[in-house]
Amino acid sequence: MNFEESKILQNLPKQFFASLVKKVNDKVATGADVINLGQGNPDQPTPDFIVKAMQEQTAIPANHKYSQFRGDPELKRAAANFYQREYGVSLDPDKEIAILGGSKIGLVELPFAILNPGDTMLLPDPGYPDYLSGVALAQVKLELMALREENDFLPDYSSLDPQIVDAAKLMYLNYPNNPTGAVATPEFYSQTVAFAQKNHIGVVQDFAYGAIGFDGKKPVSFLQTPGAKDVGIEMDTFSKSYNMAGWRIGFAAGNADMIEAINLIQDHLFVSVFPAIQKAAVTALNSDQASVHQLVALYEKRRNQFFKAARAIGWEPYQSGGSFYAWMPVPKGYTSESFADLLLEKAAVAVAPGTGFGKGGEGFVRVGLLIDEPRFTEACERIAKLNLFQ
Repeated sequence: MNFEESKILQNLPKQFFASLVKKVNDKVATGADVINLGQGNPDQPTPDFIVKAMQEQTAIPANHKYSQFRGDPELKRAAANFYQREYGVSLDPDKEIAILGGSKIGLVELPFAILNPGDTMLLPDPGYPDYLSGVALAQVKLELMALREENDFLPDYSSLDPQIVDAAKLMYLNYPNNPTGAVATPEFYSQTVAFAQKNHIGVVQDFAYGAIGFDGKKPVSFLQTPGAKDVGIEMDTFSKSYNMAGWRIGFAAGNADMIEAINLIQDHLFVSVFPAIQKAAVTALNSDQASVHQLVALYEKRRNQFFKAARAIGWEPYQSGGSFYAWMPVPKGYTSESFADLLLEKAAVAVAPGTGFGKGGEGFVRVGLLIDEPRFTEACERIAKLNLFQ
């Protein structure tokens, strides 16, 4: 017997990163020394104290049983304490925190937890490609909010079609931003809360890169904004702050109704996360964050090194304020994809074409700050030989 995939699965977007990885692997297979600037996978190890906590917790028999539905209360309390300590935000651990097996799960499941088929949601363009998975699975309508350099890659709510705004029930934001590296301001978040309240739109702020801010500026939490909990939530992950990408642990914080919807759908899909991972996450949140500060300093050093090397060949970057990405313009005569293909073929340098993040990414490529500093210089030296920037 043959079994066809459901129409829902057939409508899922193609995995952009899978095709990018294949191109890079094909080039490596030729024997080329590829400098991979296209990846988004943290390259540093999980801090030793978190690994040790995990090892200790894994040896405890009680942690081998089923996890508690809706997450370990100790982790919820640690998340609430973290927000109070780091951002001055008060959260009820029981009603305003949901534990996630990585923030991607929350971002993908939320649309079909609080929307109905045919409802409308707003997504940033360019934006994280996996947001589209939630749109397809929930069978909702998608409208895009353009992120433009002249507006520091923040959406301009006044430019949105009033009919679209009237139909919209949910919107996603992501600052510090993937792929641009842009950061949000308190003023922008105040505008967002006012816009959401006026138009009855729920807000989801993807705070995956929340710890990574440059030039002495700590990224702002959406929940610091007066009224934010009335209109939305923030999604946090341990992947970037603590180099725990493979551990798959995160949490959502904020609006109690959205948190309950997440908990309810997860009651049916999961039995939370392996208890030892949750205990290790508590250790991470309760730490003095020295490892995070060291990591941010490393990324800032890499950003500055790459910017210096790029500018030396006439390649002027967007001045990113956070995340571990650089958003780089494409030279005249090329599309994002043709430029990325050229760099891989002729210079053995891999970058992510901006169109992988939406139509609004055309004209840019994304560079990951996830290799050692000398390789940035080498990559730019290779690119310089192509005489693309005069």
